[in-house]
Amino acid sequence: MNFGLNDEQELLRDTFARFFDEHSSMARVRQAGEAGGFDLALWQGLANLGTFAMRVSEAAGGLGLSTLDAALVLEEAGRTLASGPLAETIVAAALLGELGEPSAEPVLGQVLGGTRIATLAFHDIAKRSVQWLAGGAIADLVIARDGNEVVLLSLTPENRKAEGNLASNGIGEVDLSRAARVDLASGQEAVTRFAAAIEEWRLLTSAMLSGLARQAVHLAADYACERQAFGVPIGTFQAISHPLANFITEIDGGKYFVWKVLHEVAHRTPKAGALIPLALWWNGRVATMAVVQGLRTFGGYGLTTEYDIHLYNLRAKALQLIAGDPDRLLGEAGARLYANTGSALPDVGEISIDFDLGSEAAELAAELDGFFRETLTPDLRAHAHYSWDGHHPAVHKKLAEANLLFPAWPKAKGGRGVSPYASHAAAQVWEEHGWSSHAKGTTQMVAAIIERFGSEDLKRDVLEPILAGDVICSLGYSEPGSGSDVFAAQCRAVPEGNGWRIDGTKMFTSGANLSDYVLMLTRTNPQVAKHKGLTMFILPLKSDGVSVQPVFTFQDERTNVTFYDGVFVPDSYRLGEIDGGVKTMSAGLELEHGGGFFKSQFALLRAAEALCRELQGAEGGPLIQEPSAQRRLARATAHCLISEMLGLRSLWATEEKQPIPGAGPMAKMFSSEKFLEDANDLLELTAPASLSKRDGPAGFINLSYRHAHGTTIYGGTSEVHRSMIAERALGLPRSR
Repeated sequence: MNFGLNDEQELLRDTFARFFDEHSSMARVRQAGEAGGFDLALWQGLANLGTFAMRVSEAAGGLGLSTLDAALVLEEAGRTLASGPLAETIVAAALLGELGEPSAEPVLGQVLGGTRIATLAFHDIAKRSVQWLAGGAIADLVIARDGNEVVLLSLTPENRKAEGNLASNGIGEVDLSRAARVDLASGQEAVTRFAAAIEEWRLLTSAMLSGLARQAVHLAADYACERQAFGVPIGTFQAISHPLANFITEIDGGKYFVWKVLHEVAHRTPKAGALIPLALWWNGRVATMAVVQGLRTFGGYGLTTEYDIHLYNLRAKALQLIAGDPDRLLGEAGARLYANTGSALPDVGEISIDFDLGSEAAELAAELDGFFRETLTPDLRAHAHYSWDGHHPAVHKKLAEANLLFPAWPKAKGGRGVSPYASHAAAQVWEEHGWSSHAKGTTQMVAAIIERFGSEDLKRDVLEPILAGDVICSLGYSEPGSGSDVFAAQCRAVPEGNGWRIDGTKMFTSGANLSDYVLMLTRTNPQVAKHKGLTMFILPLKSDGVSVQPVFTFQDERTNVTFYDGVFVPDSYRLGEIDGGVKTMSAGLELEHGGGFFKSQFALLRAAEALCRELQGAEGGPLIQEPSAQRRLARATAHCLISEMLGLRSLWATEEKQPIPGAGPMAKMFSSEKFLEDANDLLELTAPASLSKRDGPAGFINLSYRHAHGTTIYGGTSEVHRSMIAERALGLPRSR
């Protein structure tokens, strides 16, 4: 798996970043807006850099670079609001080179040299001769479809007119019926190539919107660090920082969604065509809302023309609306996904990024899949549950005996010594079979902490049985009065003899009714700062003085409140130094490579698709044939894929030691929030059948709706993660 750019791409991006910083400053953007939305000097500089030749084949005199390379440039162009129809000209030049009409060769040279500006017509001119075009007020050339032909139109001042528009970016309404024309190609192949070019334009525009939105959020974050209110920076207020955290997460997701789509198009996967309009829909939607939030961060100053944020606000809308109502993109994606509507795929060139987990992961996943298929009898499948209640000691033991329980552990300790990528693939298999991994995941984390901080006694008494599949562990972090503030723990541990006496209460000790041990966070020194006086222990749950009381949730899930009354623990069961519990706990959290809840999202989507095929729609046919249902399923598809990209990026960053601030919190927060949003929407879409708890997709959607609420709370609420994202990814001050 590779989320990284190669050296040539890093150089390409950095080169264009410096160029745009110098030649597309906000002063230059404002001047271009006053001059009709075009900067001739910028355009000539872009031509000198070979920008318009990027997607033209080498055989036609171009550079033969990939669409990903072009997307990197367009992201920087969006960041700096570069003036002119850049994406359109890049795609138009590629079309001129591809169609290969000899009479077009001199024109192609002029476009590559920056002396003539080319753009695209998005609609068949046989049906719509008057169209709005990007760069329509200043373009010299238009490539268009005319029925069964692809034509090159030459514009003159008589064909076009400049007029005021929302973003002052040179768009214009053009009467193409009066333009001089050259026929480039005809027939189905030519029409398909033109359609594929429009698809590529969508991807490049998506990248441009992503870059624009990112810069708007960073402008707002910088301002929130500087502007004071009530004696503190406004960035300390969660009403400011949390929405910005949401948007930088969605912007990151949109960027990698474009990369995912490019990867799928390059490999010609079945759903690739449906994902292209989804990418533009998502990045346009996010950019629109992000720039609004950015402007509101500036308050009244954001409304003035003195601040640059308004330029981003207007450009974000103008970029996506030139091709029409973006809401149609969602409908188009739905039709491609569920009505088998065809699409033309561009040749995006060689894509260096890769989301494949590798052969080791595939082999482990296949073996584990075979294990579950052989082992899980009908009775065991009836026992399965997504929570701790699905734990089954015999299956747990059998997995350990097959060295499949903790495959990341060394072979000498009962594992396979596999990479985190292979472990991730194995986790997906657990999800596909609906087998609970709660006990395995928590116990594995406890085992890793014991391995790092535990005494020889702990390793003999607890770690060895864990690795053998004989015992499981739960976590004792939260307390009734502290919630996510684990540093406020009041469960006391005081020295007693050769050990410690523990008294107190832990809340949400899930699995304590099934577990053998609990990882306990205790207060050992109440006289120091709350985060300095904590110590961690492994406590046997069968000890005298331990009692477990069930707490049931509306998710059909049991958790527990556990009470500790004079429980004795030997000092050899202490983890790490006395009062060093924060260090020990932090190390434990580092061991979690969690990628969020996208596997649960995909399972929900599959259930909704199945139920929509079963249910009758308003027109009498299956519900899935209705455009409104297709649109909602397409939206959930986008959420699933973006969650997957954020989760895989977090996994990759951890494994490859790439510094991506906030990657883990982004994956957790986004996936859990979208899981809840989609569970609610798909429950409504399939109602009233989805109100039932019957076996099958209806009951699963019902359960997913209830389950999704908890995912926004597990491991810290979404609000906690938003604060982490704001501080780490945007540099905002600690929020309150």
